[in-house]
Formats: sequence, C-alpha cells, structure tokens
Amino acid sequence: MKGRYASDQVPADDSRQNALTGELNIYYDAVVAALRNAASLIILGPGEAKGELKKRLVKNKLGGRVCAVEAADKMTDRQIAAKVREYFSTPRPRKGMQHGGRPRRRNGA
Repeated sequence: MKGRYASDQVPADDSRQNALTGELNIYYDAVVAALRNAASLIILGPGEAKGELKKRLVKNKLGGRVCAVEAADKMTDRQIAAKVREYFSTPRPRKGMQHGGRPRRRNGA
C-alpha cells in the first residue's frame, strides 16, 4: 500500500466487530421470532452457534422447548429429517413424569 491512511479511512477492528455483532443480533432475533410457535426444538449444527441460539431461546423464555442440542457436521435435508424422526420416535419420559407415565412424588407425598 502506498500513501498514508487516516484512522477514519480504515475502520478499527472494534467497529468491524460491533457491526458483525449487530448483524448477528438481528439474525438471532429473526430466528427466535420464527421459532416462537414451535412446541419442541432440536438444535443441530457445528461450532458455537448452537449454544448461542439456545442462550437466546432461554432469554426469550423459550428454552424449555429445546429438547436436545447436538453437534453435527453439514447435513442434507434428508439427514436432518431422519435425525428428527429418530429423536422423536424414541420413547422419553415427559418432564415431571417417571417411566411408566406416573407423576413424580414431591416432598415424600
């Protein structure tokens, strides 16, 4: 590069990071809004985005709908559908229930 560059001509790393953070906030807000009516959620994917999405769902009082968070590499639509079918076809006790469908006793009652 030739010439001198004033600090206002080249954005600082902080301003680029702030811009990216703002874009991610808008993106996560849109995703959370789209998932608001979902009864159950399985979060699949690589990297840290899974955890960030779950934190955002918890913050928006939707964390109880998250059934599972699993690491997964790139998946096709068919692989995703198979994973969801497999997850929901396996019998699992409901929250507050023991195996066999009986409510848990609280405080020894």
